[in-house]
Amino acid sequence: MSVHPQVQALLDRVARSPLPPYHTVSPFVARRIYRDTRAVLAPKAPELAEVRLLAFENYAMRVYRPLTGGTLPGLMYFHGGGWTIGDLDTHDVLCRQLAVGARCVVFSVDYRLAPEYPFPAAVDDCFAATRYVAENAAKLKVHGIAVGGDSAGGNLAATIALLARDAGGPALAFQLLIYPATDQRCATASHQRNAQGYLLERDGIHYFRRAYLPNEKDWLDWRASPLAAKSHAKLPPALVITAGYDPLLDEGRAYAERLRAAGTPVTYREFADMVHGFILFGGVIDMANAAVAECCAALRGAFEKVAA
Repeated sequence: MSVHPQVQALLDRVARSPLPPYHTVSPFVARRIYRDTRAVLAPKAPELAEVRLLAFENYAMRVYRPLTGGTLPGLMYFHGGGWTIGDLDTHDVLCRQLAVGARCVVFSVDYRLAPEYPFPAAVDDCFAATRYVAENAAKLKVHGIAVGGDSAGGNLAATIALLARDAGGPALAFQLLIYPATDQRCATASHQRNAQGYLLERDGIHYFRRAYLPNEKDWLDWRASPLAAKSHAKLPPALVITAGYDPLLDEGRAYAERLRAAGTPVTYREFADMVHGFILFGGVIDMANAAVAECCAALRGAFEKVAA
């Protein structure tokens, strides 16, 4: 299967862009490029009943509440961007879509970024944020918590699910893993097959890995490579989404298979004609909005089971 025509149009647009690749500029500049280019590809932002910021010493959270009054399920969302770029604004529309579609409160975590704050700073911040929401559920008017994220954020969501299991809590209802990075060795066949020409390229992956994991000895720490965890049993149910023209395709599929083999309920969904990052491109790629709708349906189903 070839890439979707709407994806090809986007790839052609990127090829004509005068902007430099992320790996050729400083993280400061890469963040600006990422922020501005994501904004023009996003769909219209849904209106919500409440959007507010919570701030702490090392991290912040933007809280999206679709309805006023009463308690709702909560989703901890960890944005993508190679642990180096990305922020609350690059994923604002997606978090709004998830809040409305899944009828839940989304807590989008603004965790510390590499290279200023390398591994495991992002893990520490995301786990601290998850524990805060769980411990203050009554005050925040939430019941039942899921974790989710895309790319680097999918990596963090998988890691937080493992950490929560091993720490005896918080209890999690679901894990939403959107083209997650699960193996920092970056050595699967899809890393070779999709190394060039599909938005996320080999040079960019290595750039992000150098920033987040400057010490090679950390590559197989399971908090960086959740596929390397000793056990994937007794984890919350998962939806794992991958894209056919993504270097991370094989490791996302491998993680879904590892969960299933360990007895963890998992739904695996491969969008064969899509590229890495596509779920943010709903302004120009129709399938992105369909994928978001699938995420929302999976989250609603998981939350209903917890409430039952």
